[in-house]
Formats: sequence, structure tokens, C-alpha cells
Amino acid sequence: MSEIIEVTPKKRVLSCIQPTGIPTLGNYLGALKNWKNMQDEFECIYAVADLHAITVRQEPAALRKNIYSMFALLLALGIDPEKSIMFIQSHVPEHAQLSWLLSCYTQFGELSRMTQFKDKSAKHADNVNAGLFTYPVLMAADILLYKPDFVPVGADQKQHLEIARDIACRFNGIYGDVFTVPEAYIPKIGARVMSLQDPTKKMSKSDENLNSFVGMLDSRDDIIRKFKRAVTDSEACVRLSEDKPGVSNLIGIYSAVTGKTAEEVEREFDGKGYGEFKLAVGEAVADALNPIKEKYDSVISDKAYLEQLYKTGAENAERIARKTYFKAMKKVGYVL
Repeated sequence: MSEIIEVTPKKRVLSCIQPTGIPTLGNYLGALKNWKNMQDEFECIYAVADLHAITVRQEPAALRKNIYSMFALLLALGIDPEKSIMFIQSHVPEHAQLSWLLSCYTQFGELSRMTQFKDKSAKHADNVNAGLFTYPVLMAADILLYKPDFVPVGADQKQHLEIARDIACRFNGIYGDVFTVPEAYIPKIGARVMSLQDPTKKMSKSDENLNSFVGMLDSRDDIIRKFKRAVTDSEACVRLSEDKPGVSNLIGIYSAVTGKTAEEVEREFDGKGYGEFKLAVGEAVADALNPIKEKYDSVISDKAYLEQLYKTGAENAERIARKTYFKAMKKVGYVL
């Protein structure tokens, strides 16, 4: 008699990213670098969250370009359409539909306490729109439609996952087991990358100083130039220390792209100046990002290929989303 081998189904993970410009090195090392490897461990669903992008006014041609670019970048990162579902959020109408349903089970006070709403309202005081206020409900719909076991989150997104969990628990408490209540997934490997010009601030693509951040598709020359200009200190000693934020940031980046420990980095550059160290960090980062840029350049111009993939991805995503949405609608009492 042959042995029966039980196959344990993979846990499901959902990750979404907005098409608001090319991500930075910080986004890559902190989160995106893990997305390719997660495919081997989990059943992964990846979405370009274009509906979220318009809480801030967008120029139509630029938004369209950014959506294409972000979808192509997912492929360049190593997301495999044969292994994972990857799609554009607005192509699955159940996201917006479930968002309305869930908004009726979300309290005004909950939304008013969201820190991102307060931050963005202050930054865009001339456009404090209702979409910005209800943004977390749409994010909850994004998550709950696919019944993921885990959602990768950074420190700035924990509050959004918590409100999604609260909404799911509230709905389930009224109508029974409709939504999976997901857990936060904290990546095993991650790096907090700070600004190259002000290492007390997180690296951000919205920084007015272009030398403060490295974009994932920057040219090799630009990457090396930005690292050569990175802020350090006057000690000229490559050492990890709280009182050396600039140098410590560079050590963290070099460690993340080479796999070396901080101690190994310190030994490698013992007795060497900052010029040599910054050049080495820049070259290592350029080497790490170059395969992604090459893959991106090869797919971004093939619109037919991208269209085929995002249409197939949307069809696969909607098969899952529609079941969840109809179940929720039926529980509420709608005629289907």
C-alpha cells in the first residue's frame, strides 16, 4: 500500500502597493525585497492599489503611466504570475462595492482617530476630501475580500490593519463567520533605511532634496553619486553607533544588500576613509538594483504583454473577491 502524504495548504498573504511613483531603496529593503521569496512559502496575492492614489489629486496621464510602471515593477521584482495573483485594484469592482458595505459598519470616531488622515490633511489642507477620510475602509475591503491569513505591514500601516480587523470582527459578530481576521506579517528580514541627507528621517520619495533618496530605477551613476554625497560625520571611522546616524544608516544599507553583518562591515572598512566606504555602498546598491532595472526595462515597453497579465490577474482575483462579496451581501439581506 502506498503511503498517503498529506499536503498542507499554504497560508494566504495579501500585499498592495500604490502607483504614486517609483519606490525607493528604503521601500525595497524594508518590504519589497521579501515579496519574491514569499511566493515559495505562501499563496500570494499582489495588487497595484490605484483607487487609493486619487485621495491626492493626480494628473491623469501621470497616473496612467504610474499604474503601468508599478505593475511592470512587480514583474521586475520577481513576482511570478504563474505562482501568484497580481492585478490592478480598480479592475476588480468588488473593492469599491465592499468598501461601501463596510463603511456602514465603521464608526466615524474610528476614522477620525486615524493618524494618516491627520497627517495628510495637514499636508494637503486644500483637498481634505471624503475619500481621504474613508481610505481605511477601502483598505479593509482590499484585505477582507481575499480572506488572507497574513498582511505584511510596516509601522505606518499597523493602524490600518487594526481597523480592518475591528471591522471584520464587528461584521462577523453580527452575521457569523464571513471574513477571515488577518494577522500582521512581520518580515524576517527588513531594513529601516533613512534619508541620505538627514539620517534622522526615514527615506522618502516625496523629499524635496533628490539626493536624500535612491529610487529603485535610478541609473548606476546616479546611485553612486547620491551615496558619495551622503551625510556622515567628521570622525572618519566606519562604526555602528547611535551617535553616528549617517554612518550607521550606510552600514545598515550595505549589510542589507550584501548579507554581511554590521561587525563584518566594520572589519572590512577598518582604517579606511568614508570616501572608500560610501563608494562601496553605492556600488553594492547599484549591483543589487541593476537586475530589477534590466527586467523592468524589458517589460515596460511591451504593453500587450502587460495587458494580458493584468487582465488574467483581475479575472483570477475577482473569482475570489466575488464569492466573499456576495456572501457578505447575502448575510446583510440583499436580493442576489
